[in-house]
Amino acid sequence: MFERPRSGERALLVRVGFGEPVDPEDLAEFRQLARSAGAEPVATVTGRRERPDPRFFVGSGKADELRVAAEGADAEVILIDHALSPSQERNLEKLTGRRVLDRNGLILDIFAQRARSFEGKLEVELAQLRHIATRLVRGWTHLERQKGGIGMRGPGETQLETDRRLIAQRVRLLTRRLAKLRQQRETGRQVRAEIPVPSLALVGYTNAGKSTLFRALTGADAYIADQLFATLDPTVRRITLPGGTQVVAADTVGFIRELPHELVAAFQSTLTEAREATLLLHVVDASDPRRDEHIGQVNEVLAQIGAQSIPQVLVYNKIDRLGRDAGIERAADGEVTAVWISAAGRQGLDLLATALAERLSRSTCDARVRLPPGAGALRSRLYAAKVVRAERTGEDGSIELAVQMPDAEVLALARTPGVEILETRHPHT
Repeated sequence: MFERPRSGERALLVRVGFGEPVDPEDLAEFRQLARSAGAEPVATVTGRRERPDPRFFVGSGKADELRVAAEGADAEVILIDHALSPSQERNLEKLTGRRVLDRNGLILDIFAQRARSFEGKLEVELAQLRHIATRLVRGWTHLERQKGGIGMRGPGETQLETDRRLIAQRVRLLTRRLAKLRQQRETGRQVRAEIPVPSLALVGYTNAGKSTLFRALTGADAYIADQLFATLDPTVRRITLPGGTQVVAADTVGFIRELPHELVAAFQSTLTEAREATLLLHVVDASDPRRDEHIGQVNEVLAQIGAQSIPQVLVYNKIDRLGRDAGIERAADGEVTAVWISAAGRQGLDLLATALAERLSRSTCDARVRLPPGAGALRSRLYAAKVVRAERTGEDGSIELAVQMPDAEVLALARTPGVEILETRHPHT
């Protein structure tokens, strides 16, 4: 058995190219992942294969090379930029005499360090337990088999079975707690939905500058650092766009290539902010040479969580590194598709705010709604959201309002008991 990697641990990094040489950009990103976990990369081993080796993943010859390289560099842990099977991980540990961590385990470790909220910590622990459950090592060989004979009868269950049972119990407990927390979060989301305000969700590849932009837009005290997965827990703030349009903005966890399925599953509540947004702000590091590839990888994760159909505005960030000016890109019909900005340098933020107000106005409709006589609280919330354009009181005490709000919010309002939608009209059609 090996102890969990400690912060500052000397690490040997390994990446193999299958059918092609190792891409230096992939290796650089993995090095950044290792540093984000607190490791100190001291050596790198790369290779090329046609297909993974069933026993060692990297092949027996390359596995011996790892052992020699780890000894020569005095590495304490071997980090492999691929997903390993439990047996491959154990075989490499046995051969090298060192802790081996695959890409999924490394990202889980980073998430464990970054989670701040109670919900985030529970989600990470649940993902870790499900990951560990497939990697239980027979570390107690003297308890592997229940012995027979007088005086030789073993315990009622093996240590391995005990571990599996304890993990299963903890998983059930965490699942129940998370279900309760998600119900509370959903209640909060429904309360926000009662006040029909459009919502924006910032999504993008990790380290693209989402939190910097979120702070620039909202003034919120978001944590910012030049590292992968600097923030995990969602932050929600209300902002006012030009023209007085109020929106709710949410910062979400960053995405990355080959994001472990355990984490996508665990962070459903966090990603719900993206799945239920009116508009996605897809933040892209404009200075990254692989930005188009990263856009595709983010869209893959959005498809996994069911958010692929939500309208997007691409926000090309970090233009100060390119030496280009802020600007807006439009489609043939004039609709805003992309905005070029620098969140850190506060360049183009006014253009972005104007573009968002314009884009949201295209998805809004003018509606006449009738509220029942006792719906004073709902009337107050609609006024607070600044969506009411005119009001008329009926002879029966009902309230007829002319409102302008997003289509989705009009539909939500129509589902409110006693509310009647009299007319809808899209001003841009």
